[in-house]
Amino acid sequence: METSDIIKKVRKIEIKTRGLSTHLFAGEYHSAFKGRGMSFSEVREYQYGDDIRNIDWNVTARFDKPYIKVFEEERELTVIILVDVSGSLDFGSEETTKRDFVTEIAACLSFSAISNNDKIGVIFFSDIIEKFIPPKKGRQHILRIIRELLTFEPQGKGTNAAMALQYLTSVIKKRSTVFMISDFVCPDFSDALRIAGHKHDLLALNVYDRRETEEFPNVGLIYMQDAETGRKMLVDTSSRTVRDNIVKAARERREKLENTFLRAGVQDVAIANGDDYVKPLIKLFKSR
Repeated sequence: METSDIIKKVRKIEIKTRGLSTHLFAGEYHSAFKGRGMSFSEVREYQYGDDIRNIDWNVTARFDKPYIKVFEEERELTVIILVDVSGSLDFGSEETTKRDFVTEIAACLSFSAISNNDKIGVIFFSDIIEKFIPPKKGRQHILRIIRELLTFEPQGKGTNAAMALQYLTSVIKKRSTVFMISDFVCPDFSDALRIAGHKHDLLALNVYDRRETEEFPNVGLIYMQDAETGRKMLVDTSSRTVRDNIVKAARERREKLENTFLRAGVQDVAIANGDDYVKPLIKLFKSR
């Protein structure tokens, strides 16, 4: 991709997603992800109705009267976006691939974070950790992230969500808000999800294509290739049974995925490629 084309694409995504984040996400994002931690501010004399659990016993003993610790909400957040860049994201029956769709959502979340004065970082993963961009603030940092999302060429083809979550847990020490964006076509990752969800405020965005899960078309005999393994198979899509089995398997995988998130206590939302992602994200934010 030529440098001029990259600049045009970055600008196009910035204009679209920055507008969405400013006008639609900022308020809901702020409400949903306002400072989760509390930091010590000062001590003051105990007043009727104060929580006795906040009594500072050292100061109380020194002055022979009860004092309590006063805490204030930590306003600044660290936001991490875990982005799946595996081969299965190259599929798309709409005008865009799932990868393009993921890029747009990630960009919108990035501008929402920056408008809230939060730091943001990105972890690109496939079946390996492809790249880690440490959290920073600033428009130039966001534009760098968008450029990487548009131009990044992964080394791996498969998906290892468990490894990505383990990496997140090991490198991000401070509790952060984490958006994991993937189609989750991968082996079981429930243990790593539970651990990461306990340490961080983790949300899962499951991006899928309708042709994969709802209605597979009748296009006769076709070769289908697994984007992650490269394996090819001749499939007779004129057979109703074959098409039904493809859809059934996809639905079962999706139900299993939803149960995985539920058991781990991680909120998730499924978004179809090409659909409006604003409404489901705002609904997710409001449910928090």
